Amino acid sequence: MEQNSQIVGWIGTGVMGNSMAGHLIAKGYTLQVYNRTASKADALVKAGATYVDSPQEIAKNADFLFLMLGYPTDVEQMTIDPVHGLIKHMKKGAYLIDHTTSSPGLAEKIAAEAKNFGVGSIDAPVSGGDIGARNGKLVTMIGGDPADIEACTILMNHYSGECKNMGLAGAG
Repeated sequence: MEQNSQIVGWIGTGVMGNSMAGHLIAKGYTLQVYNRTASKADALVKAGATYVDSPQEIAKNADFLFLMLGYPTDVEQMTIDPVHGLIKHMKKGAYLIDHTTSSPGLAEKIAAEAKNFGVGSIDAPVSGGDIGARNGKLVTMIGGDPADIEACTILMNHYSGECKNMGLAGAG
């Protein structure tokens, strides 16, 4: 796929997510964003992102769906919850990239569920804080299938100073 034909979804546009997603906009990616507090996405919308009122709608459209949420419980509800889970809405061949600092067990569950729906999934927590995110110098520790990691690292390199493959799902 050409960079400009890929739709990137980003859920969680707080301090870290806002800067990370901003780097993708600056590189010409088409971004659709969602945040529980819509005003936290205003700067991204001003930079060219489209705000979408529903995480499920982003999931249906995205070739790459990034999460940068607060807590593992948020990630679980957003991805695999029987009622709210997004994975079942994603298109086959899309990728889910979770940047939330979460648990290895949850990352393994998400990867298994994603595989059932033909979706690639990686857990990719970051280190470097808001300054690293702003400066595009995060260290991203990635767990997942090597082919999924390779496909997603192209995008993560735009806001990461280093992307490290740590192993399979849950190792990130």
